[in-house]
Amino acid sequence: MAKRRWLRLRFRHVLIISVVFAYLYGYYAAPHTTFAYTLMLTRALLNLVFVMMMAIMQFVAIFWFMGRARVYWLKAGETQVTFDDYKGNEQVLEASRRIVTLLKGQKKFKDMGGEVSKGLLLVGPPGTGKSYLAMAIATEADLPFAYASAPSFQNMFFGVGNLRIMMLYRKARKLALEHGAAIIFIDELDAIGLRRSGTMGTSTMSMFGAGLGLLNELLLQMDPPNMEYRLWAKILRRFDLRPKPGPQPVVLTIGATNLPEALDPALLRPGRFDRQLVVEVPDYDGRKEVIEYYLDKVRHSPTISIDRLAGDMIGYTPVKIKHVINEAVIRAHFENRGFITYDDITYAREVHEWGLKQPIRSMTEEERRRLSYHEAGHAVAQLRLKPKDRVVKTTIIRHGRALGLSATKPIVETHTKTAAEILADIQVALAARAAEEMFLSTKTSGASMDLKQATELASAYIGLYGMGGTLYSYAAFPDRSPTPDMRRRINRLLEHQKEQVSKLLADHADLVHAVAQRLLEKDELTGEELEELAEQYPPRSGVVDPPAIEESIYPEPEVAVSAEEESQEEPTDEALLIAGTDTDAESTE
Repeated sequence: MAKRRWLRLRFRHVLIISVVFAYLYGYYAAPHTTFAYTLMLTRALLNLVFVMMMAIMQFVAIFWFMGRARVYWLKAGETQVTFDDYKGNEQVLEASRRIVTLLKGQKKFKDMGGEVSKGLLLVGPPGTGKSYLAMAIATEADLPFAYASAPSFQNMFFGVGNLRIMMLYRKARKLALEHGAAIIFIDELDAIGLRRSGTMGTSTMSMFGAGLGLLNELLLQMDPPNMEYRLWAKILRRFDLRPKPGPQPVVLTIGATNLPEALDPALLRPGRFDRQLVVEVPDYDGRKEVIEYYLDKVRHSPTISIDRLAGDMIGYTPVKIKHVINEAVIRAHFENRGFITYDDITYAREVHEWGLKQPIRSMTEEERRRLSYHEAGHAVAQLRLKPKDRVVKTTIIRHGRALGLSATKPIVETHTKTAAEILADIQVALAARAAEEMFLSTKTSGASMDLKQATELASAYIGLYGMGGTLYSYAAFPDRSPTPDMRRRINRLLEHQKEQVSKLLADHADLVHAVAQRLLEKDELTGEELEELAEQYPPRSGVVDPPAIEESIYPEPEVAVSAEEESQEEPTDEALLIAGTDTDAESTE
């Protein structure tokens, strides 16, 4: 190997000396015409080299411009978001504090033989504060922070996306050498981190800069081999003056996604995304913290109850809470008030949940009457079948795309439901159709969404929760469409629940008429007004307590026999005698 290298080096020297000697010979010894031709040839070669170099430089410049990652780089402390600004989930905050402690004390941690995590995956629904938490970690650790969106790495030209990821991590390692560590936050990680497969579709996507190429590059950059990144160290290693690469710069990659099950297993293995934090919707106490935090930022009435708002906003994410309070400020501003009230927050919350109130002035009285009985059926069923919920409003005024609605809020926040509660939800959804048939002797198209909701609940009751006489779960299969037998079970359950809620409405017919009449007069009723009507019109049976919903297991419907099976009739006695078989077989019902 050494001899070959010596010969290659000597060949280069001989070549250079020969070119110089030939040029000098042509200038002094050869005629001037030969020198002129030689000079012209040299110029032509130089021009060709210049054109080639310009083409290469343009190509490199284009790739450098296209390969620049669309990343927002923030210096240490520039995010201006701290752990004091993150509210609603104390356990997630404690885990984040430990990560910051490791980043700050990484030298001591490495001296113990440990290794700082290279990746942190934040999993949770949209609006729960994953990006907010990542910025708070960067601020508390006092490290440079890169905010990137995974789709921004994709490009129609093959290799450009890989180049963007390489340049991003190259800059992050350079900053990590200066500050001790660096943080890269990649939002919507599932856009480039989907599970790999051998299908043709995935291969086709990778040809256009997405799919496997970006994922493979990300896997390499997150857990690279032990390489040297500093220029002076590379020069020293070139002359064998540095025996081994220096320590790896610490680059923490924080990813955020709502689809963790779709990510490739190679991303989730130790050494890449070592830790996973589930950032869920805050509970009651967490919502109180978030509401109080955002209310303190605006002028508000001191009579606003934080506990009441926390009960009204069950299931709200921190972003939704911030949005509702901001919309309340907008309403108060246009009404020339310098502070917000509970009514402003209620108005903003209703617009967010149901849509803008848009009355239909040209609606006929007959259609208003049909709509009133439709919503009255919902309201009465909610009052009688859901004692753990309170009806907040029943209206026949259009909100968004709904011509009318009857809404409830939980009195006590729960996270699971019993079989009886699910059946009650099904009956509430079917109560409007039952009221139409019972009090109007007709059916309207307004029950389409109610039937959809009831069918979804019945499907989950039987095929997901194992409450309908079978432990079969369609969640175990990619295609979750119900089988014919499941459809028959679902339809049987829906029909039975419709019969039950029809009996309930018949027992409370006076209340249904009263609610429908009051809706025709006022267009909408609050929960307190509905409670007053319920006290004035007791049930005809005299039973005031909510009816018990039986959690019965419905028998399997008769399975339809196919035409092929019907053609296979039992053999007659004569046929059995001809075949020589025994006719004394036992019969089964």
